[in-house]
Amino acid sequence: MRQYNQIKERHADTILLFRLGDFYETFGQDAVITAKACGITLTKRNNGAAGEMPLAGFPHHQLDNYLPKLVAAGHRVAVCEQLEDPKLAKGIVKRDVVEVVTPGVVLYDKLLDSRRNTYLACLVAPKSKGGHWGVAVADISTGSFTAGEVPDHSVLSVVDAFSPAEMIINKDQRQQCEPVALQCSSKPSITRLDAWHFNRDSADEQLNRHFGTSSLKGFGLQDAQLGIVAAGVVLNYVSDSQKSALSQIQSLRQLRHDDVMILDASTRRNLQIQAQDSNASGALIELLDSTMSPMGARLLRWWMQTPLKDLQRITQRLVVVRTLVVHHQHLRELRETLGRIGDLERLLTKIVTDRATAREVGTFRSGIMVLPSVHDSCAGIDVLEVAKILTGIQLHSELAESINTALVDEPPVTIGTGAMFRMGYDAILDEAAKALHHGREWITEYQQRLRDETGIPNLKIGYTGVFGYYIEVSNAQKGKVPEWFDRRQTLANAERYTTQELKELEQKLLSAQDLVTQRETQLLHELRESVALDCEQLQKTLHNVAIIDALGSFAHAAHTLHYTEPQIHEGTELVICDARHSVIERILPPGITYVPNSISIDTSTSQVHIITGPNMSGKSSFLRQVGICVYLAHVGAFVPAASASIPLTDRIFTRVGAQDNLLAGESTFLVEMQEAANIVNNATRQSLILLDEVGRGTATYDGISIAWAIAEYLHDCVGAKTIFATHYHELTELSEQCSRVTNYQVEVQEVENDILFTHRVVPGHSNHSFGIHVAKMAGMPPLVLANARSVLASMESADTKEPKQRSIQMQAGHVSLFELREDRIRKIISELDIDNMTPIQAMQTLAELRKMTDE
Repeated sequence: MRQYNQIKERHADTILLFRLGDFYETFGQDAVITAKACGITLTKRNNGAAGEMPLAGFPHHQLDNYLPKLVAAGHRVAVCEQLEDPKLAKGIVKRDVVEVVTPGVVLYDKLLDSRRNTYLACLVAPKSKGGHWGVAVADISTGSFTAGEVPDHSVLSVVDAFSPAEMIINKDQRQQCEPVALQCSSKPSITRLDAWHFNRDSADEQLNRHFGTSSLKGFGLQDAQLGIVAAGVVLNYVSDSQKSALSQIQSLRQLRHDDVMILDASTRRNLQIQAQDSNASGALIELLDSTMSPMGARLLRWWMQTPLKDLQRITQRLVVVRTLVVHHQHLRELRETLGRIGDLERLLTKIVTDRATAREVGTFRSGIMVLPSVHDSCAGIDVLEVAKILTGIQLHSELAESINTALVDEPPVTIGTGAMFRMGYDAILDEAAKALHHGREWITEYQQRLRDETGIPNLKIGYTGVFGYYIEVSNAQKGKVPEWFDRRQTLANAERYTTQELKELEQKLLSAQDLVTQRETQLLHELRESVALDCEQLQKTLHNVAIIDALGSFAHAAHTLHYTEPQIHEGTELVICDARHSVIERILPPGITYVPNSISIDTSTSQVHIITGPNMSGKSSFLRQVGICVYLAHVGAFVPAASASIPLTDRIFTRVGAQDNLLAGESTFLVEMQEAANIVNNATRQSLILLDEVGRGTATYDGISIAWAIAEYLHDCVGAKTIFATHYHELTELSEQCSRVTNYQVEVQEVENDILFTHRVVPGHSNHSFGIHVAKMAGMPPLVLANARSVLASMESADTKEPKQRSIQMQAGHVSLFELREDRIRKIISELDIDNMTPIQAMQTLAELRKMTDE
């Protein structure tokens, strides 16, 4: 236990899996945690004077099953291995930690989602409030590594776009950094390191040593001091955890925030870009992601988290999508081809980190051999943007051939079978494998040859653990034994011998297993190294494969969902004809079609649109579908509309719906005002703002005042294209005072005492919210509905009086019920259907009326 305690002391913040023979054991509190997380038995071990100690363990070959359970439960896990053969060890076997697995530093398949990146992030707060933050993000399963500096107002949105699984912060900066980590939608595990890890010079040295450079100017980070610190911390943390070279990290990309559209959490949620939890469905990503490879799926997800603001890059994507839509036969062939490639990106990482099995190397070979077919499937497409992508997809034919020359068609997972490499690839292995596979045949053949040479028909060859292989001759045949037989053992009825040839054969057979294992291990290591030499170029190739896969997915969605190509321009007018809501139209019941709507909004003529209309009429859907069209256009995808002319937009802000943040002590209205404040403080003339029911979380007149002031400020001071859906009909008066405010309403048709929602947005404004009709649709009792109509009529009557008289009758936004009670009772009685009432209904109504008179 002394050895265990020494290692545990160095890794006190981890669950230490301590290798003892064929088992991984955990002790003390680690055992309690492991038993609970893995569902295994908790036992006890006698620890001498220290008493009994909790113990839990599992067979070493079950590591891939149990380690993911511990990490998934939020624990850091240190794997301690035996560093020498116990049979050859003198004294206690040498042991040490060979790997530390954390939520953000993981290469186990069962802990990785093939269609998502698993990011480790580091956050370094600025020295002064409002300064730039240092951010670094890495996915060691793919080798991606990004670092830079981000403005204070954007740091949460930028970090949240990565959805990190783990975030490293400085212990001395907990107050600044932890709120950012806690607000991330991915709820990352937080790792707090001592301040000395965050040293600028050490970070610079670590990065230059890893990349073999003399400075970081080539990465564009020379001025991003805190970004360099963050990157150095990430690299050092991963290096300490993996205990091996990080060959898959070949480059460091500069984290840029000025060429992508920053999406805050509210906008991501309101535009339904991704599912809010693992059980949710109907997100935009799910609709557009029909990628055929995990590499493409991960890239598409990243694109949809970071829409572009660069017109040239947007246009390049749209050209490729349009081309693939037009050449649909090529697209179909391309997608079939990409479906055979597999996750070469993560397989490459396993290979270069010397973790891949022979079967995984064989799978990598199969994927590489598909690359020529990617080019073939696009043959005949003479478009520059497609040609550029294909140029970046090298064939790597020599590498595929070298792997194919070495490995059999279906390599085994286990080393030591002798069936991993092709015959003729390595003479030493061939000989050892023959001995392993044909040893029994060799012995049988030698036995028959000796019988023929000696004339002893019952001569036989056997084996014991003490004497090894022997030749046994009965006493009756001893006279025929040749002189070159060496006696080994005398039995009661026979003699046992050996020969020089049998000794050599025995040596060959008994060492065959060890030699095969040793040789296959060495050859597989060399094969991995040969692949690693092309790592950087392979990563570039696979990135381009991911690009064509993601754009092919956009094209497939455009074709199957009937989307259209948006025209992106640098003007001010946003015009979308017959726009639809991508998600809602896919979940409507059979036979019901989505009602499309058009919009024309321009910062110079009709900058602010006030949308009125009843609940359930489609105001919120209208807002969202406009936002979705603008958003998808900036991703580089086609949009759900008949046509779309969309100006380059720097931000999309949404204030749709509300929710409490009770854990932070924030009410619905406070959250609403925080989101609204974020919009008015950060929006520009190039932004798109979507507001729904701003001000509804407080008293009516307070809400109207705030909504009015916000709309007026956006019109006069910001100039952003704004769509403002509201139940406050008073806001429609803004059009008389503000030149660029236009009123629209969601059309409603009244049929007798009922209403019909057409879901069409038309010019004008609505004077009614039809809330009582919606309550009727929800199944509200008739008595309640009649009462509500009476109160509404009285309030509308009071609302027509002079302000002074109205203020006497209205307290806290509603009419005194004492003054209205008599009229309400009279109205209820007049509306009773006496002829059709049952005796029980009559008694219930009478009881309700009696109760009203007692109030």
